[in-house]
Amino acid sequence: MFSPNYTISPQLLSTLKRIAVLVHDLNKRSPEETIKMQLLNEARASSAHASTTIEGNPLALTIVKQLLKRTPEQIGQSEREVLNYNKVLSNLNKKKLSEPLLLDIHSGLMQGLLPDEKIGRYRLEPVFVHNPKTGQVIFLPPDHQDVTARMQDLFAFIRQNQELDPVVLAGLFHKQFVLIHPFVDGNGRSVRLASTVLLRDLGVNLFNLLSFENYYNQNVRRYFSLVGKVGNYYELEPDFTPWLEYFAEGIFAELMRLDKILAVEQNKQLRLKSHHLLILEYLEKKGFITDKDYSDLVDRAKATRSLDFRQLVTEGLITRMGKGPATYYVLADDKNA
Repeated sequence: MFSPNYTISPQLLSTLKRIAVLVHDLNKRSPEETIKMQLLNEARASSAHASTTIEGNPLALTIVKQLLKRTPEQIGQSEREVLNYNKVLSNLNKKKLSEPLLLDIHSGLMQGLLPDEKIGRYRLEPVFVHNPKTGQVIFLPPDHQDVTARMQDLFAFIRQNQELDPVVLAGLFHKQFVLIHPFVDGNGRSVRLASTVLLRDLGVNLFNLLSFENYYNQNVRRYFSLVGKVGNYYELEPDFTPWLEYFAEGIFAELMRLDKILAVEQNKQLRLKSHHLLILEYLEKKGFITDKDYSDLVDRAKATRSLDFRQLVTEGLITRMGKGPATYYVLADDKNA
């Protein structure tokens, strides 16, 4: 049976308390649907970009955003990694983590990237963890004959410890999964999505606007040094505490990032009138708006309509495109589309 060695250190306890307070504060916020949709698209693009970048995907965030808006007919491996990640992430809403769900996650992530007999199932061969710079083998995961039993132990631990803080439970799952390395490839992406499913139990109403993967991507070396180990799995007696402290700090940092964004957006909303919201709603549906389009929606003078557009540009909500009679406006997040 999986029995992790860890302590709730003063640092970890302090972070867990701060997380609880921040979740309470976040649940008081209620952004407009248009803003919520913008932040959702931003979070999903950030998650897909960060999690695949950690594994060596070269696509920039701007390219990822364009890819998620319009998928070209011909795509390479890098594009497929991003599209697969986004598709799986988008379908995880309100699901509970289980072994079948984990296998579905891996299957979706690795579709078209691994042979069919290796997706959505535990490995039937040995794997080795290498130093990415030297190529030297630095960690030996358990033998493939032991993988199924180790994973069943891990899921039994999750089921039997639902009273644990969701951050602690997700953190323990995350690290032990990495040590087992149950798949031939796609382990990192799979565990980051599976951990996110466990973190839903934090009870954040706007959970889908969070992107925990981005925190790991800010310092990949530190992430790998804390989540992984050097040596042989069978000789390990790991202390999970340092990893849990790091993991919890990442959760807090992402919650704080969202809270700050929502505070700014809330202040913007207080300054917006009903006619401004009409513009934003139209953009959400149509993708762009011209002065002629706006004049069909409201009975306002041309000069006044220009001021309306200008305020939304100043607030950073929309972007002006084109010049003169060809001028039109798009949501700020769509300017590179």
